[in-house]
Amino acid sequence: MSGEMNRRSALKILGALPLAAALPDIATAEPTTPAANANAPAAPTTAKFFTPHEMATVRVLSDLVIPRDERSGSATDAKVPEFMDYMLHEASERTRVEMRGGLAWMDNEARKRFGTDFVHASHAQKTAILDDIAWPKKTPKALSQGAAFFSRFRDYVASGFFSSQMGHQDIHYIGNVFNPNWQGCGDEAMHSLGVSFDIMKGHK
Repeated sequence: MSGEMNRRSALKILGALPLAAALPDIATAEPTTPAANANAPAAPTTAKFFTPHEMATVRVLSDLVIPRDERSGSATDAKVPEFMDYMLHEASERTRVEMRGGLAWMDNEARKRFGTDFVHASHAQKTAILDDIAWPKKTPKALSQGAAFFSRFRDYVASGFFSSQMGHQDIHYIGNVFNPNWQGCGDEAMHSLGVSFDIMKGHK
């Protein structure tokens, strides 16, 4: 937290975890979206897995992981909570229990510290909890369950965001688009990779 976790860090998380491993079973920067700053649950949802309160928590927590900035929208702008709901509706029972248990842990921790659930806590109170669980190696043993949940939750959010159209635009991914002006890999890049086209010379 405290500015250390931003969208670039989320990219590193996604790159360190194969997307296929993150999706089947289905920190932070200052939020600027209404969902991240709201102290009340989001509007009712037609979620198939999450309860209305769980979805409100997921929306707030997702925007704390990937907030809106000058580059692109937030996790909720990219419909990440809806994506997670869809994936969890089809997930294994173990994964579903882990997600529900983790969201309940966030509420219980907020109630212990501040006398309210996570959604209704102030932004400072939310970040105080996340500061303690965002970095598992620094997390006190008593909060290890919360740290394990938040690490996996971040992976879900990053996977959902960077597989969305908004996420593709954020990293300027253009896909398999023909480039008629491509001249091949440059000499400097080839040298840095320790490879060469010389092996092909003389072969027809």
